[in-house]
Amino acid sequence: MNDEELLALYEWAPGKCFRHPAAGTVGTALVKTIRPRLDGEKEVRACRRCVLAMEGIRREAAERAGLDYEPGHAGEALG
Repeated sequence: MNDEELLALYEWAPGKCFRHPAAGTVGTALVKTIRPRLDGEKEVRACRRCVLAMEGIRREAAERAGLDYEPGHAGEALG
């Protein structure tokens, strides 16, 4: 699967990347929803570059653990 096919697995919308907030509003994908104790529900969004990096980390971790890698779940734990 090439990068564009991988990125197509996500829904993209304007937002701020959690790793690059100073870049301002860019195309981002929702990778996780967190629920801070006193602050309701918050979306964690990532830019294309970060989604690709996160997918690479998941793929390598799956290979090391002998698990199947399923693309399209950058913010989820393996297992």
